[in-house]
Amino acid sequence: MSINRAILQSLSPLSDSLVKATGGCHCGAVRFSIAAAQDSEMLQCNCSICSRFGYLHLFVLHENFELQSGKHALTSYRFGSQNADHLFCRICGVKSFYQPRSHPDSYSVNFSCLDQGHELRTTITKFDGQNWDKSAAEKGLG
Repeated sequence: MSINRAILQSLSPLSDSLVKATGGCHCGAVRFSIAAAQDSEMLQCNCSICSRFGYLHLFVLHENFELQSGKHALTSYRFGSQNADHLFCRICGVKSFYQPRSHPDSYSVNFSCLDQGHELRTTITKFDGQNWDKSAAEKGLG
């Protein structure tokens, strides 16, 4: 399955084929719930910020994401193109989700920030974020 098809499947509208999961930051100030395809593909990016955090991107449509608490605890950081809105908990510093430039209709949820016990089965695809424009073009991303 191509990366585009797998990611689009994980972004399908809320339906019976989606499973729910919850997650948040380390201190618990930021909490959210998601609905995603049970078999979802994640991206592991090697860009300057993702590689430092070990971020595993699980893309979730805005309509399948609910921020349950912590809006007041979020702080924003932008760099490079200024298109991505990196959201961090101002208390513990964890980036549990953010608005990526590659998927303007979705959030990127850090798979590592999901609570245990969900039924998601995931595969990881590497993404060369150090050469973002070229890699995004090759993969058909924004």
